Amino acid sequence: MAGNDKRRGAVRKVERKGASKGSGGQVRRGLKGKKATPKAEDRVYHAKYKAKKAKERRDSGRQARKDPDTTPELVVGRNPVIECLHANVPATALYVAVGTGNDDRLSEAVHTSAERGIPVLEVSRDELDRMTGNGMHQGIGLQVPPYTYAAVDDLIERAKDSGRPGLIVVLDNITDPRNLGAVIRSAAAFGGHGVVIPERRSASVTAVTWRTSAGTAARLPVARATNLVRALKQFQQSGYQVVGLDAGGQHTLDTYDGTDPVVVVVGSEGKGLSRLVGETCDDILSIPMTSTVESLNASVAAGVVLSEFARQRRVRG
Repeated sequence: MAGNDKRRGAVRKVERKGASKGSGGQVRRGLKGKKATPKAEDRVYHAKYKAKKAKERRDSGRQARKDPDTTPELVVGRNPVIECLHANVPATALYVAVGTGNDDRLSEAVHTSAERGIPVLEVSRDELDRMTGNGMHQGIGLQVPPYTYAAVDDLIERAKDSGRPGLIVVLDNITDPRNLGAVIRSAAAFGGHGVVIPERRSASVTAVTWRTSAGTAARLPVARATNLVRALKQFQQSGYQVVGLDAGGQHTLDTYDGTDPVVVVVGSEGKGLSRLVGETCDDILSIPMTSTVESLNASVAAGVVLSEFARQRRVRG
């Protein structure tokens, strides 16, 4: 038998490494099934994993833009932050960039936040840039929760409780949040009881609005109407005169009596009032201007009319 031959060179070697029989389980372990190889996008070191995470961040940003009412935002800049804190805006956190130069305004913001129990959090400047979307934050940002809108009924009741004739501003086709913030500020300054905006195709109360309103959005309610025409009719049924602002109106601000309960409807500078809204108004009012100027910005026009109506009410006593 091969290996048992007595001839030289045919003798089986006795000394061998390892077990004399079998593989010691090495072959069995080698044949054992292994887990499936993770997908490339699930391996943290793989380029596809990084691409997947980048896509998730982009999608998250798009969703936040689609539904801003469910996403906290940041009011940035030292003066706007201080104004919001003084107006008791319901803030949830104050972010300060590491290494930001200290001054009286920053110290006041930090001190006021601490007094109100608002957490003061330090973040890197790069992180604050990412949170705000730009580097114009001056090293500080105040996080505000999603705005809670009122109902049209709430504004009517608020005017009744005040003991003064109602004064409401309704915005039609206004898509710039800075215009909305400026109108809120003017309405608060001239004794208005609230602002109404449509639910769709309109600016909403965002961080930009908070900043432009200088925090007055915390004191003056903003209502959202599903149907603007229906909301105007609701005011009319409650005894309000609905007045639309438009060039070439049958009345001018100089001759119009704004001492009774009134709703001032302001359209955009470009489109003006939409057709159905204009038809629902009781009167169309124009602001006398020089011939060299065709129209006013929506927030400026609202401020001019509100100021005149407030003057008339003071004179009337």
